[in-house]
Amino acid sequence: MNTQPVILYVEDEPLSRKVMRMLATHLDLPNVIIFEDSTDIVTRATALDPKPEVIFLDIHMKPYTGFEMLAMLRKTEQFSHTPIVAMTASVMNEEVQQLQTAGFNGCISKPIDIDTFPDTLRRIMTGEAIWRIIT
Repeated sequence: MNTQPVILYVEDEPLSRKVMRMLATHLDLPNVIIFEDSTDIVTRATALDPKPEVIFLDIHMKPYTGFEMLAMLRKTEQFSHTPIVAMTASVMNEEVQQLQTAGFNGCISKPIDIDTFPDTLRRIMTGEAIWRIIT
C-alpha cells in the first residue's frame, strides 16, 4: 500500500487482537490502534489523533455491542462517513441483512485471512462495501 491508513480495531478477544497485531506488523501497518473493550467508545475514538480512516468493530462486545458502537459513532460528525466494518467469528445469513440495515460498510469473518486482508483493506479504503462472510 502506498499510504499507511489509520485503523481502529475494537476487539475484546485476546487471540483476535494478537492476530491483528501480527498482521499489522507483517503488512507494515504502523497505524493500527486496538481498543480492548467498548467502554466510552465515542470519547476514546474522538480523542485519537490522527483520526481513524477505517474502523473494525467486533459485534459481540461488552458493555456495548458492535451495533450499539456503530450507532454511537455514526451520531458523531467525526465518524458519520468513516467506513465501519463488522468483524465476527460467526454470522448467520439473516444477520447480514441486519448488519447492512444498521449501516455497516461491510463484514469480515474472523479469523482474519492474512492472504486477502491487504486487498480487502484497500477496497474498503476506496469506498467499496465488503461482505466476506463464511456461513
